[in-house]
Amino acid sequence: MLSLVALCVLLGLVIGSFLNVVIWRVPRGESVVRPPSHCPACDGLVAPRDNVPVVSWLLLRGRCRACSAPISPRYPLVEAGCGALFAAMALRFGFDPVLPAFLYLVAVLLALALIDVDVHRLPDVLTLPSYAVGVALLGAAAMAGSESGSIGRAVLGAAVLFAVYFALWFAYPAGMGYGDVKLSGVLGLHLGWLGWDVLAVGLLGGFFAGGASGVVLLALGRAGRKTKIPFGPFMIVGALLAVLAGGPVADAWLGR
Repeated sequence: MLSLVALCVLLGLVIGSFLNVVIWRVPRGESVVRPPSHCPACDGLVAPRDNVPVVSWLLLRGRCRACSAPISPRYPLVEAGCGALFAAMALRFGFDPVLPAFLYLVAVLLALALIDVDVHRLPDVLTLPSYAVGVALLGAAAMAGSESGSIGRAVLGAAVLFAVYFALWFAYPAGMGYGDVKLSGVLGLHLGWLGWDVLAVGLLGGFFAGGASGVVLLALGRAGRKTKIPFGPFMIVGALLAVLAGGPVADAWLGR
């Protein structure tokens, strides 16, 4: 198990480095492949030795080697966060064939959460393909004999959560973006695989996180009643909580 966790940490660090590119370029409609990584201040290419996740940022003290422009601490934090989340998924699922599906989910959700914070948008180019990728990876896990969930319940879960969010959006479009509706099906797919109680925790957890954050921001004077706050990150927090601890949380809520 330790070897699997270590491998997932390393994989997460590498994927996290790529996610930094995705988070910056996708909202701007730029290719994530070309040009290679470069400093936005001086446009100089980033050498391979300066592109090692977390380590390079620390060695460079958070500055570009060529022009000394500051490099945001978000870069190593995204890399380290992705590594930590990959490790959490490895501990959660072990060698279960469904692990790749949830590693993919973590990666795309991390990118979507930060993009939503930055531009208040959940790009279709990330959300919509995740339906096909999720069905393919969960279906492969089912065929490989995974007993951690059900592909039929996963598809039904996607439909249920999409229907819930669509109804909320239809009833009050000003309170929720349609990007949140499209994301809900991706979350429902993976939470449904794990069980209806997990899906319920993911749904309610997102609204609880959003409500609690709103209260705190209002109390601190950081937001008003009409301030628009992206809801996608809260949906994602609720979903990740459900994946990692949905069963115990549901048991605590129901007093089981």
